[in-house]
Amino acid sequence: MSARVLALGRPGAAGRAKKAKRRTGAASPSAEYNMLLTATLCLLAFGAVMVFSASSTTQVLSNGGLSNSAYYLKRTLMFGAVGLVIMHLTARHGLALVRRLTPAILALAFFLLLAALAVGSSVNGASRWIGPGSLQIQPSELAKVALILYGADILARKPKRARSIAGFMPYLLITGCACLLILVEPDLGTAMVVAFAVGTTLLVAGARPRDLGLIALGLGVVALVVTLVEPYRMARLTGFLNPSADTSGAGFQAAQAKIAIGSGGIFGVGIGNGVQKAYYLPEAPTDMIAAVIGEELGLVGIIGIVGLFSLFGYAGLRVAQRAKDNYSKLLVAGLTSLILVQATINLFAVMGLAPLTGVPLPFVSYGNSNLMATLFAVGLILNVARGGTAGAGKLRVVQGGRSPARGRSRSSGGKSAQSGGGGGGNRRTRRSGNGGRRRASG
Repeated sequence: MSARVLALGRPGAAGRAKKAKRRTGAASPSAEYNMLLTATLCLLAFGAVMVFSASSTTQVLSNGGLSNSAYYLKRTLMFGAVGLVIMHLTARHGLALVRRLTPAILALAFFLLLAALAVGSSVNGASRWIGPGSLQIQPSELAKVALILYGADILARKPKRARSIAGFMPYLLITGCACLLILVEPDLGTAMVVAFAVGTTLLVAGARPRDLGLIALGLGVVALVVTLVEPYRMARLTGFLNPSADTSGAGFQAAQAKIAIGSGGIFGVGIGNGVQKAYYLPEAPTDMIAAVIGEELGLVGIIGIVGLFSLFGYAGLRVAQRAKDNYSKLLVAGLTSLILVQATINLFAVMGLAPLTGVPLPFVSYGNSNLMATLFAVGLILNVARGGTAGAGKLRVVQGGRSPARGRSRSSGGKSAQSGGGGGGNRRTRRSGNGGRRRASG
């Protein structure tokens, strides 16, 4: 019996026990991890169905047959599968590597933004895409994630930066340069998304609300000026303020979206039975897919979408709150807000509560670059939800329950037993041995 107790008490056995405990913990993801993964997969599946429904009618009418009706669905499934692989790899191994590669990712994003302006493809007067044929990418999607990665990195390295405008001015300058390139494309909606997500990252980092308020006021003035100097943006603003003034021109898209949502009622007309997507509703599979959902699935469908994004947001913010280091906390908060801001702007615009900006609905709208960038961001969030950090060893891991207290008491008890000199030493030794047998058998 004593030989077995001594064998179990060896340091190697304790190390193996700790490794087994870590493996057991890794095999049981947290509730937040499960909520994030469930919301993401449900939104992806729902998006694939609605992209097919929103695009198949126009494809049939354009080609006069069913041969190419699943074009958008096939591309969504293909790029979604690639995105899921990226998400899986990032969720398990990518956090520390991504932090080391953040400068390179940011530099690549700036290079692609400049390349899109110089040699990119122009669609509807906007130079937002670069690449050959059907493999075109939208650099602004990578830039959004890269700016959050960069902000989380520099603010975690020097937390005092966030306490003054002068401290986080380098981050603002980098963000401002990226937003300027995005505005030149032009793409005001993406620039707005970046501004809100960066603001959230700074707020979580400890920036004073007064400083952020002053910056927001300045950005509001800039956005107003940018809107006034561009006729199409001005038309969108006037169409939002008075949509009935020009229902065949600037207010056409907003009016058709309201008709689609209104005709859906509570339960909708059924998947595939919508009428507005057949050339009445511009950009049905992309920016206006929420209107198709409202028509075909009604209020129930819209509530379902809002519920899934609410679940995602709740879980993401809980992960940020429980993160083990400052970098992980800032990263998750920034990426979660990046996704939620996009969803909010899109839904508000479709329902007539905000001007149309061309921001897609994450996971749901058709858009290959947005889908893969979003899944990359989700992978990083899931990595933190699994307990991953990019700064291992800097902060101790806080365990729930009373396990740490028991560990400390056993350790101190062991030390007192080993150092027990003076009177009563034999009695302490016997107690230590009994305690060891109890712990070994337990």
